[in-house]
Amino acid sequence: MECLRRVNPFRACAGLRFLGYLMLALVAAIVAVSYYAVVVFAWAPLLLRGGGGGSMAAAAIILAAFHLLLAMMLWCYLMVVFSDPGSVPENWRHAAEEDEEQGHAPRYCSRCQNSKPPRCHHCSICDRCVLKMDQHCVWVVNCVGARNYKYFLLFLVYTFFETLLDISVLFPSFITFFQDENRGSNSASDIAILFVAFVLNLVFALSLLCFLGINMPLVMSNTTSIEVKLCNVNFFWFHVCHS
Repeated sequence: MECLRRVNPFRACAGLRFLGYLMLALVAAIVAVSYYAVVVFAWAPLLLRGGGGGSMAAAAIILAAFHLLLAMMLWCYLMVVFSDPGSVPENWRHAAEEDEEQGHAPRYCSRCQNSKPPRCHHCSICDRCVLKMDQHCVWVVNCVGARNYKYFLLFLVYTFFETLLDISVLFPSFITFFQDENRGSNSASDIAILFVAFVLNLVFALSLLCFLGINMPLVMSNTTSIEVKLCNVNFFWFHVCHS
C-alpha cells in the first residue's frame, strides 16, 4: 500500500512533452515544404525570369505578402513557445478581503505547495500552476495562459491567412502541373512537394478555421477552454445527480 501511495500517475503526462518536440519538427517541416513550393518552385522563378509587367508585379506582391505573414507567424509562434504562460509567485497568498468581495474561496495546490489565485490551474505536463490557463498545447510544447495567450491567438490568425495565401497561389500551379501535356516538364520530386504543400495547407486552413471559431467566442466572453470544460462537466454531473 505504501508503494501505491508513492506512485504518481501524473508522471505519465510528462511523456507528452516528447510528443511536443516532434510537433516542433513537424511545424518546421511544413514551413519548409510550403516555402519551397510557393517561393522556390512557383513564384520566385516567375519574378526572376521577368517578362510581362503584370506578372512580375503580381509575383512581387505575392512574395512580399508571403514573407510578411511568415515572419509574423514565426514571431508569434516563438513567443508562445518560449514565453512564460504565467507562473504563480512563490509563497503567494490570497488577499482575504478581495476573495470575499469577489466570492472566491482560497485554493491551495498540493503539488506546487503554493496557494492558487482565481482561474489558475495546475498543468500535469509542465508540473506547475499557470495563471488563467487555457490549455497545454503540444504544438508549442508549452501551456497557453495569461501571458502568452495573445501570441497564441495571433499565431492562429497569421497561420490561417498564410495557409489561405498558399492555397490561393498554389492552386493554379496545382491544376496546371497535373495536366497531361505538362507532366513531363517537371520533376517528380517537384510535383510531389507541390502536392504535399497544397494538401497540407488546405487541411490546416480548414482546421484553423474551426479552431478560430471555437476560440473567438471564448475571447469575447473572457473564458478559457478549461473553464468551458469544467462547466460542461459540472453541468453533466448536476443532471446525473438530479435525474
